[in-house]
Amino acid sequence: MKLRVRIISIILVALALAGTYVYARSDRSIFEDYSFFSRNKTTVRLWYTDDSLTPYLQSKAVAYSESNSKVRIEPVLVSGLEYLEAVGKASVNEDNFPDLYIITNDSLEKAYLAGLAKDIEDDGFLLKGDFPAAALNSVTYNNKKVAYPFYFETSTLIYNKTYLENMATENLQSEIDIEEGEAAQAEIDSSENSEPSEDEEVLAEDNSGAEITQGMIDEAVAESLPLNISDILKFAENYNAPEQVEAVFEWDVTDIFYNYFFVGNYMNVGGDFGDDLEQFDIYNTDTISCMKIYQQLNQFFAIDPKQIDYDTIVQDFIDGKVVFTIATTDIMKKIEDAKASGECNFEFEVADMPGLTDDFGSRTMSVTECLVVNGYSENAEDAEDVARFLCSDNSGDIYKLSNKLAAHDGVNYEDKRLNTFASVYADSVPMPKTIETSNLWMELEIAFTNIWNGADCNSTLKAVSESIKTQITGTEYTETTIPDPDDEAITAGLVEDDD
Repeated sequence: MKLRVRIISIILVALALAGTYVYARSDRSIFEDYSFFSRNKTTVRLWYTDDSLTPYLQSKAVAYSESNSKVRIEPVLVSGLEYLEAVGKASVNEDNFPDLYIITNDSLEKAYLAGLAKDIEDDGFLLKGDFPAAALNSVTYNNKKVAYPFYFETSTLIYNKTYLENMATENLQSEIDIEEGEAAQAEIDSSENSEPSEDEEVLAEDNSGAEITQGMIDEAVAESLPLNISDILKFAENYNAPEQVEAVFEWDVTDIFYNYFFVGNYMNVGGDFGDDLEQFDIYNTDTISCMKIYQQLNQFFAIDPKQIDYDTIVQDFIDGKVVFTIATTDIMKKIEDAKASGECNFEFEVADMPGLTDDFGSRTMSVTECLVVNGYSENAEDAEDVARFLCSDNSGDIYKLSNKLAAHDGVNYEDKRLNTFASVYADSVPMPKTIETSNLWMELEIAFTNIWNGADCNSTLKAVSESIKTQITGTEYTETTIPDPDDEAITAGLVEDDD
């Protein structure tokens, strides 16, 4: 063997052994252990719990290292069990604690009071117009920004575009047939009485063999999209459903995340920032009215809470059994996978969250995953720079690599339907941060289920409000009973005639 070849072989074997050693010591290959390449850089350790983020964070860690000669990112996947407690223990007792970590916005109060969230330097980064209101509200605590909005989850209306296009085509063809029939009858009538005029001859020719264009279909679909739930009821009355359709509208009535839009426009839990215990109002005339609308829908959409869950509904929707549903961003990946495997041949679209009626609007809930600079970190300035780097990424890689949607504006998503999710998120209600109201969502979820099954809306909401206000005040709290809204007026608003 030539000397040059032998030397190269020895080097490659040595590298392989080094890689094996590193993997054995740290469960990562040399390509994942960035310290192997950059021992002299400051390390910003980033903790996270969602493994689906791993490809994205590793990719951005490499990109950041290439652009920054002094700092490197070390993504560390940890268990989600007692996560914030683990951050706190590591910060106090260990050397390898996180400088930066990802956590949901509803945990920010707890993190901040524990000294695990550092005030963000107010130099305008978060206020320059690249973050929607929901993102900024989600990271605000006690009138201070205490984290960076990273990515979000929210829900909105998804519909089967194929069904709506087919319906539009049928309606347009029906209109053409009627016009042609009327024109033919007019021609017969005129021929019996006199010779047709030149204008009548031209009209007959124009109506003969009229073609339906995609533009006409798109316009008809846009006009048929529901602005509120009452529009969906009207749609159901007039829809000639294909045989495989089992429900026009179906959603997970057991999960508060998909139900909250019914009351989100009228409940106040902690104010805009979700951190003010003096602002707590979930029992009022509007919320009672909205819950009555919710309850009445059980008459039109027979959804059995014991027989469904979110995953089942999503699968039914993908299978073409449902026309409209309420879903979170994860449905997009499930649709993509189904189409790629040949298990789905429908087209779908994302729409704004509909209101309830002409009188009652809606507002969906959101959860924002935040990048928090650890108050114990000695590399806080570098950690902030890393957070800003990640929150300035407009490439769309966060969705391509991890199926997450960034909490900042201006992201270039290849799938433009994702922009609708971003638009809905911008006006959503962030999960509140107050520790005292942490079990509100469980109580509301139970209340929604009971109301769906026939429980009295007024007394059920009153009981939830009294329970949470008792926790807030520390003493037994009793609400003054609000008179019931007019059931007939609410029903009329839900099923009113077009005229």
